[in-house]
Order: sequence, then structure tokens, then C-alpha cells
Amino acid sequence: MQQYFTDLPRDFLAVATPGAGKTTFALSVAAELLGRRLVDRITIVAPTEHLKLQWAEAAARAGIPIDPTYSAGKGKTSQDFVGIAVTYAGVAVNPLAMRIRTERFKTLVILDEVHHAGDALSWGEGVREAFEPAQRRLALTGTPFRSDINPIPFVQYAPGNDGIPRSLADYTYGYAHALADHVVRPVLFMAYSGEMTWRTRAGDEIAARLGEPLTKDLTNQALRTALDPKGSWIPSVLAAADSRLTEVRRHVPDAGGLVIATDQDSARAYAKILRQITGEAATVVLSDEKAASKKITEFTESDRRWMVAVRMVSEGVDVPRLAVGVYATTTSTPLFFAQAVGRFVRARTRGETASVFLPSVPTLLGFASEMEVQRDHVLGRKINDDGDIFAAEDDLLAQANASEAASAELEMSFEALGSEARFDRVLFDGGEFGHAGEVHVGSEEEMDFLGIPGLLEPAQMRELLHQRQSDRAKKQKARSAASSEPDTVAEVSTHEQLAVLRRELNGLVAAWYHRTGQGHGITHAALRKECGGPAAAVATADQLHARINQIRDWASRKSS
Repeated sequence: MQQYFTDLPRDFLAVATPGAGKTTFALSVAAELLGRRLVDRITIVAPTEHLKLQWAEAAARAGIPIDPTYSAGKGKTSQDFVGIAVTYAGVAVNPLAMRIRTERFKTLVILDEVHHAGDALSWGEGVREAFEPAQRRLALTGTPFRSDINPIPFVQYAPGNDGIPRSLADYTYGYAHALADHVVRPVLFMAYSGEMTWRTRAGDEIAARLGEPLTKDLTNQALRTALDPKGSWIPSVLAAADSRLTEVRRHVPDAGGLVIATDQDSARAYAKILRQITGEAATVVLSDEKAASKKITEFTESDRRWMVAVRMVSEGVDVPRLAVGVYATTTSTPLFFAQAVGRFVRARTRGETASVFLPSVPTLLGFASEMEVQRDHVLGRKINDDGDIFAAEDDLLAQANASEAASAELEMSFEALGSEARFDRVLFDGGEFGHAGEVHVGSEEEMDFLGIPGLLEPAQMRELLHQRQSDRAKKQKARSAASSEPDTVAEVSTHEQLAVLRRELNGLVAAWYHRTGQGHGITHAALRKECGGPAAAVATADQLHARINQIRDWASRKSS
């Protein structure tokens, strides 16, 4: 604020981590400019319809009446309003009408999540045409970088030491700074690996461990197999996330969870699994539903446990009680990851910690470990020598591989057969914590981390993670020493027994598929219908035994 009113610039870019208070800052600037008669009208541009409403409500609390229902075709708005809220898409529809309105008054334009202005050529051009005559422009973003090289309107670029143009922010407030000021929560990343099995388009069956070094295509297919609701990986991880949410709610009673899904079918399937796990219906938010904004608002004001969404709640939407997340989407750009994690970092009380569950995929683990790294929007790179002449082509290929068309092609090129989850490690504050060897879902080793209290300062969290890792290592060492002694009977723990039964059941289901051609998911569903009980990932030993006996009975009858 001090810097802004000292310089009073026409254009100002504020980069601040999600949850740091960009909305409060922008509305404080707007109120002051209105009070000084430096502007007469406010225009707020947001990425989504829901965010228009959120801005209007926040502005009303600041004493600035904003019309979120305005559209370019409408022309005028009530004299009760001093401003309007529109979307980037709405501006692109009729930029000339917006320009005329901007010229008529001394207008302050607030460009929320301004990197979206580069999403499409028409959006960027529309924003530039509509707001070029504005008296003041205030651009806000939590992620000042893009996955492409489209320039962002009204943002300055300057070449760095390497000659590559980068965006220049007037003020930057990063995640590390906000964390030190207790403005945002620290994030605990819970990574899960496991064995994945799928069939390629050529008919080959491939088995691989999630997170092990694979080609890009195989990594994508392993990830899609893990996120398949018919497998065991996603139910296991959702059950673990719900256990974590239960622990957090001991200290934060209204804490909620959010699952970010790839598509609508997956979102609905995950909601069904959550209902089986929790006994409570999850709120499903789909971006093309008219009631989507209302559902988000209702969830925000309630104490319900889970919400499942497709991308819509990934950016800007303010649900401060979200404390546990499951990153269950194949979208893996740094921009989307930062926006998604931003939904969980908004601090309310000192000591709150966010927990995000994610697949052990190298790309995602890299993003998680770089949470505190500041990024800028890079427009392109300088070609320095003959060896770099293919740089531009490499960039185009990378963009093509990351496009939705490429992922749609991948979706058709394989069939998920089965998956099993294993707890891998915890990433926190740039460090990694975990236990030696495979850790089964539901085991004591996993609960060492799932059971961490919901209210801890970052230093306490770091100390506790080190302590639990150290204590478990001592226990494992003592146990291995005891097991080497003669005449000692080793008892099989419950989690090991369940893991063995699940593996046996999955093996029999796979054999049944080879014999009958019936899909794995259909067979699992038939067994559950016949024997009762929840998904295999959360079934009891008796329920798993019953299903194993049932499928063996089917096999013997088919043979006879």
C-alpha cells in the first residue's frame, strides 16, 4: 500500500502467494483511490463466474458496491453500484463495449489472476483493447508464470542475465515470506506409490511401480492406472486422507477435505468411494453445473467433511477450512499444481498445517519440494549457438505433449487392470521423511505420519517428523535383531495379513479376466455384490476371505 501510493503508477503488478490477501489489498487500494477522487468506477476482471460473486461479496464488506451480473450486452447498470465484475471470457466477447465504458469514467481495472489474460489470443487482445484507456490498472496473481509463451497484457518484461525476457513484478510476497509471517500454513505432502498393472493398445500387459524411472508415456499410464476408481490405489489413498482429516478435526473441528479430479466421471466415482469410507455424502462440484457456485458456498459455510471438484476449485476460490487435499488429477503443470496447493494454505489460526496427498510421480514430487521457489513468466529463450537451434522446436513439442489432445490419445491407448497403494514418504520444508522398505496402507508406520496433530508450528512439525522416523528405525532394528534369534515365532500383523489377502484377491481377479475376458472392475463389483462389504482397499480380512472363496467357487464351477 505504501509503495503504491508513493508512486501512484498507472500499472502495478502485485505477486503474492495464494492466501496472502491479494483481494484485501486490491479493495483497500480501490477504496483509497475512490476516496481521493482519483477514480470514479471500478472494473474487476476474474477468471470464473464464482470468483465474480466472491469479489462482489468481499467488496460489499469493504463498502464498495459491485455488480457481478453485468454483461457487455447489458450496457448500463444500477446507479447503486460503483463498479462491475466480469470474466476474461466475457471481456473477449465484446471488448469494444468494455472500452467505451472504461473511457466514459476514470476507471480502476483490477485484473485478478492476470496470467489468465494470456490463456487465449482473443482473451489477451480483448483485455488489451478494453482496458488500454483505463486511468489505473492493478494486476494480481499468485502464479506469475505460464506454461506457454503468450505475453500477459499490461505486464512488463525485461531480459535476465541469460537474455530471456521475464515478467517484472512491482511487489512480490512469496510463500516462504508468508510462511515466516504466519500468514499461510505449512504444507505436509503425503506421497503414495504402489504396483500398477495395465494393458497397452498393442495388447501387452505392463506392471510397474508408481514413481520408478519410466518413459513419459509409461509414467502417464501408471498415473492414470493409479487414479482409476476401479483399482485399489485411489480407495486406499482416500481412506488414508480421511484418517488424516479425522486427526486434524480433533484440533480443528470444522476442517474439510478436497479431492481434485481429472474429469467428471472420476469425480462422481471418487465421491461414491468417499461415501463408503465416511458414511457421509461428499459435495461434488462440476464447473458446467449452474449450481456450482452455490455448492461451494454451502460447503464453505458447513462442517461437511469432503468436496470433490474438477479443476473449478483449483484457483482463487476461498474455502479457508480446507486442510486436507488429494491431488487425483493427471494435470501436472507447475501452474496448476501451485494453484491447487494454494487452496489449502490459507491460515486462520496459528499452528494449522495443510496435508496434501499425491501420487509418487517425479514431476509432482519436484513441484512439492520447490514450494518455496519463486517463479516468473518466461517468454522464450535466446538461441546462443548452433547446438541450440532446435530449442524453439523442443518447446513446441513439449507444449504438444502437454496438451489435452495428447492426454486424450493416451487415454485410448491403454486399459487399467489393477493397482495397489503403498505409503512412500512425507515431504515437508524441503526435506523427506519416511520408513525403510515398503509401508502398507493402514499400518502403524503409515499412522506415524497420518496421526500427526493438526496444530503444530513448522519447527515442531520438523522435529516431530525426525523423531517419528528415528523411533521407527530403532524399533525396526530391534525387531530384526529379535527375529534372527532361534525359536522365535513371528506374528503376522493385521496390515501385512490384509496386504497378502488383497494381493491374492487381485491375482485371482486377474486370472479370472484372462479366463473369461470380464474386466477387473466388473469382477470386483460382482464379488462385492455377492459377499457384501466396501471396496477391497478398506475391506476386513473376513470380507476378503469370503471374496477369495467366492471367486474360487466360480472358477471350479466353470471348470466342471
